Amino acid sequence: MSYLFTSESVTEGHPDKVCDRISDAILDELIKQDPHAHVAVETMVTTGLIVVVGEVTTTGYADIQGIVRKTIKEIGYTKPEYQFDHLGSGVLVGIHEQSPDIAQGVSEQKLEDIGAGDQGIMFGYACDETPELMPLPISLANKLAKKLADVRRSGALTYMRPDGKVQITVQYDDEKKPQKVVTVVIAQQHDEKTADGKEITAEMIKKDLMERAIKPVIGKYFTADTKVVVNGTGKFVIGGPASDSGVTGRKIIIDTYGGMAPHGGGAFSGKDPTKVDRSANYMARYIAKNIVAAGLARRCLVQLGYVIGHAEPVSVFVDCMGTGKISDGKLLEMVKKNFRLKPGQIIIDLNLRKPIYAKTSSYGHFGREEPEFTWEKTDKAAALKKQAGA
Repeated sequence: MSYLFTSESVTEGHPDKVCDRISDAILDELIKQDPHAHVAVETMVTTGLIVVVGEVTTTGYADIQGIVRKTIKEIGYTKPEYQFDHLGSGVLVGIHEQSPDIAQGVSEQKLEDIGAGDQGIMFGYACDETPELMPLPISLANKLAKKLADVRRSGALTYMRPDGKVQITVQYDDEKKPQKVVTVVIAQQHDEKTADGKEITAEMIKKDLMERAIKPVIGKYFTADTKVVVNGTGKFVIGGPASDSGVTGRKIIIDTYGGMAPHGGGAFSGKDPTKVDRSANYMARYIAKNIVAAGLARRCLVQLGYVIGHAEPVSVFVDCMGTGKISDGKLLEMVKKNFRLKPGQIIIDLNLRKPIYAKTSSYGHFGREEPEFTWEKTDKAAALKKQAGA
């Protein structure tokens, strides 16, 4: 039977994503100066206040105040009337050195043999619903959220403010193939009035966004029956950290697969790649995507498990949900043969000690064909296909 599935995304001006961006911007600055930096930084924002805390061990130096204010300005919080802006908000910093109990588990006499920076379970997923091998609902939601930000930045709609949320509902057929978008929900922050004093209404925003963002992004999946809801309460003037506090790592489902696949216990942002919460999730996606790209399955879920201070994963799991051309057991053997899974090996193979992370903090860590996103490569697909005899 057919069914509906919904995923959501948010713009970079959403309070939680502001925090993710700040944390990753700090990480980027430290890793640029010291690729061996150990970083675990989290941020909290509210009306007129930013608090940055965490653990850092590095030979580099980051001007936290400067990074915070620059990041907030880049996102678009530049006016005092937002009750949160890059000049008027206070910044509190509480960063200390990494715990020696953790540090001894990730000390680097040889990178390939360093232990995991924490225990945890990590998931990677891929499917053949989109060219980027992502579930359609989260792919469209992330693209539409980014399109809203692009429209705002272009100045085409001067009343748009930085905060925004998107929700996409897709109808699937009996074979679990996406057919159409049933509902599009947008919450877009806006000014009270236009420059000439005209009240800004939800209907006005809907009309403007329909042609500039919604239809271009949804494309062939938009039909005459697609329901579009913009600003369901009728008004969204007070937004961002002034309306809702934000914290790093509170949008992990948006960061990954929109709820279509499981998520482990940890967030990504603000963590250097010795933290398997980040690096092993990237590797799990890399594995799953290459399996699907090789044509060996329509859908693939990979789980990796680690223990703090130990290099080898405690578990490796592959599940193609009945869509595999060969058995999951055979695929598991191929994964172990073709992918190196120690944290240090992941760092090397995916080239993760670079200042690439601020870009990941909004619009998803997966499904984006950008050179920095090395975990999106499908360079193992041909070898996997050959080994499988497919």
